[in-house]
Amino acid sequence: MGLFDRIKKGLAKTRAALSEKVSAVFKSGRKIDDELLAELEEVLLTGDVGWETTEELLARLKEAAVEDNGRTEPEELLRRVVVQMLGDAGAPVELGVNAQPPCVVLVLGVNGTGKTTTIAKLAHYYRERGKKVMLAAGDTFRAAAIDQLRIWAERTRCQMISSKPGADSAAVIYDAFEAAIHRGMDYLIVDTAGRLHTKSNLMKELEKVARVLKKKREDAPHEVLLVLDATTGQNGLVQAQEFTRAIPITGLVLTKIDGTAKGGILLSIARTLKVPIRFVGFGESLEDIALFDAEQFAAGLLGERKAQSLESL
Repeated sequence: MGLFDRIKKGLAKTRAALSEKVSAVFKSGRKIDDELLAELEEVLLTGDVGWETTEELLARLKEAAVEDNGRTEPEELLRRVVVQMLGDAGAPVELGVNAQPPCVVLVLGVNGTGKTTTIAKLAHYYRERGKKVMLAAGDTFRAAAIDQLRIWAERTRCQMISSKPGADSAAVIYDAFEAAIHRGMDYLIVDTAGRLHTKSNLMKELEKVARVLKKKREDAPHEVLLVLDATTGQNGLVQAQEFTRAIPITGLVLTKIDGTAKGGILLSIARTLKVPIRFVGFGESLEDIALFDAEQFAAGLLGERKAQSLESL
């Protein structure tokens, strides 16, 4: 199954809930007017696009329709606006393209978002591209987290640095950074705590990790990825805002997009946080992760017509 087909499959629930309703709004011959926009507003809100994002999207669509002056099908104009809004947050690029190896990637997210599985998928993604990858078990607050990461390290054939449960997380990550340098790694992917007994302590721990890494190399960490569970909808946006207060986020990974009918949350997240979506995850296989592509996402989200043109490229 090709990359686009996997994205399309992952978005099947969202597309079934959103695309068919969008197509019904854009009946043959209808023009973009206030009545159509009101109907489209209701459809987008059911896809968890969010109120403010929906209002901005509709305003852009109305403006695009005026400029286009009937040359383009209204539904295609909507796709273009969606792509534009996703692109406003920044184009997705490979991790650490400008970093001196090893690229240190901190992976953040609350427990249950698929954070550890995402780390495994990223490790596999870069191993398949010939890169040397090391994992660091920075979530020392849960013994299960260390054990789970060790299993994934074995499956992806990656080296791993860990310590006993309860060890200082920042110290473990610092040691892993030194080991990654000495062993000539391309990537050091770091698991971080997803839960402490208070939210403020979790954020302080993340700040400490960043400070410790900078003592070794000023530009570290090179990437800070926040993993969000698509099935949580707007709650994921609240989580994201909490994490961005503690440490600058360089990119987002949206997981479980195959398990939700509300994939429109990506639009709301991109618009609100102004942080690029770097990867999307779907399914249980190590291969079920893809570098985010706004064009392909819009096609998978809104229907087949754009998909045909993409596949012909």
